[in-house]
Amino acid sequence: MRVVNSSMYNKFTSSVNDVHGKLNKAMNKVSTGAAYENAAENPLAYYRGKQIDQLYQNTLSRNALIGDLKNRLSEQERGTYDIQQLLNGAKTAVQYLSDSTHNSDKNTVQTKRDELLQRAQSMVNNLNAQYGNYYVFGGNDVTSTPFSLSADGSTLTFTHKFTDGKTETMTMTMEYDDKTKTYGYKISDDDMNLILKAMTEQGRVDIGYGNINNPDTLLDTYTGGLNMLTGLTSDALKSMAPDDAKKAIEEGLNKSALGLTSISVMASDKYIKGDIDSSAYSKTLGDLNTGMTVASQTLSRVYSDLGNKANLLDTTSKQLDSLEDSLTIQYKDILGADPYEAIMEMYSYQYSYSAALKVGSNLMQSSLFDFLA
Repeated sequence: MRVVNSSMYNKFTSSVNDVHGKLNKAMNKVSTGAAYENAAENPLAYYRGKQIDQLYQNTLSRNALIGDLKNRLSEQERGTYDIQQLLNGAKTAVQYLSDSTHNSDKNTVQTKRDELLQRAQSMVNNLNAQYGNYYVFGGNDVTSTPFSLSADGSTLTFTHKFTDGKTETMTMTMEYDDKTKTYGYKISDDDMNLILKAMTEQGRVDIGYGNINNPDTLLDTYTGGLNMLTGLTSDALKSMAPDDAKKAIEEGLNKSALGLTSISVMASDKYIKGDIDSSAYSKTLGDLNTGMTVASQTLSRVYSDLGNKANLLDTTSKQLDSLEDSLTIQYKDILGADPYEAIMEMYSYQYSYSAALKVGSNLMQSSLFDFLA
């Protein structure tokens, strides 16, 4: 039997390819940090790693959601604070006008009236605050511009897209009742039903807090603008009988920061026109001054509630960060390759492959027997 170069080449090529394959595998182990490339190498460890990876990805998505929610809550807090500051300025203007020595000059009243109207319009601008493309006070509807105020400050409109896909516009018109000598929003029954429906919507989110099988334990991260103004939460309204809830909403709107500021504008207009006398005007302003103090306290309570939600999100985020670290360690323990061993293995195969190539260069010489038939 004669051994020719071609037979040696075939055996050599097979050996070199085997070493090269092991080198590639070792290099992949170093670059990826994974001890196994497929389930066949270690089925139990591989599928356990897959389970950990799914938990890790779920934790990452929850943490990303928390970041978005925190930013949204931050905008809600800022909007609530800004409205409270606008209310405090309106209260100062009302206090100034309540003094008969100041409201005797109707030009002065007109100036303060314009300031109050501007503050009311600014409150509505804050109610339309956005985070990215979302209206943070839109409740479950984050796409529609929720609020608008008429030029004279008397008509507030609320636009809301409900979960059934229908977009509705509700109107609240400030009016003066000559019989009772009082001011208040006039709202149709149909619009009030829609307002109640919008204010009881919730946006509970599973972020690792609460029990997903019991939605009431999950965090409600949506706060509608009307809920913020009135201080009435969706849970509070749901616990009431419908008629009681509607009454609470109407009263809350009339005593809200925006409602009281709008009343001060209307009362000033009526005084300037001569529809009411100085005594009636001063009495109205005195009542508004007291009401604005209560409205400021309502906003403080809402602001505090939003802050508590933000703190809860911070706590949950820290817990998820710890879980991420724990899962990363578990994953490395089960599927991770020892860096030192992986590098040593790679260099070992690299030396073997280089040596094989040198041997191959010495074999690349043709024999006379290879050309014989």
